Amino acid sequence: MSIPAKDRGAADCVMKPISVGQRGIALLTVMMLMLIMTVIGIAAITVTGLETRMAGFARNGETAATAADSCMGVGANIIRQALAPTNVGTGAIPLAYLSTVGGPVPATNSVILFHEIYGKDAAEVSTKNSPDTAAGVPNLVLTVNGFTVNGDIDFLYNEKTAGTGKSETNVYRINCVATNVATATSSSVTAVYGCTFVAGSECTKKF
Repeated sequence: MSIPAKDRGAADCVMKPISVGQRGIALLTVMMLMLIMTVIGIAAITVTGLETRMAGFARNGETAATAADSCMGVGANIIRQALAPTNVGTGAIPLAYLSTVGGPVPATNSVILFHEIYGKDAAEVSTKNSPDTAAGVPNLVLTVNGFTVNGDIDFLYNEKTAGTGKSETNVYRINCVATNVATATSSSVTAVYGCTFVAGSECTKKF
């Protein structure tokens, strides 16, 4: 019994395999998914790496600033000691602060620093606002947490102090620069101190 042509066409349509014309779709889908996952993975690794580097830079910067700040306190203490009545006539920074005994003041700079603190040298020539710098000829050299810290002390001016029992106040600028060559990190801190003397020397940070 023969099947009409119309029925044969319908039968062929029904029996036609579903997969015909869809070969490779599954492979293409998997490859696309793998590509997307790879891109997401690379992006995540890149972002994580950048965040880690940024955190490292911030940590190094904070450490450098801390090292520079510690130099400020040392500088203020040296000024206070140099202005103390017992050290006025010595003409030099107390021996305990010299590099020869592990102190922060280079021994060759002891007399120069003393003159800068008093604003004049032995010949009464003004040493105020000295042109030396922390990077050039530092007054202080310290090592703090792997950082080399150079400090510079400059006498700016003096002002009379009325009604306090203290004859006058010397105003100084202290600049400290902390550098770590290995991490290429550097930080500079500058502050102004007012230091009184004669009636017990003391230094107070002005700004």
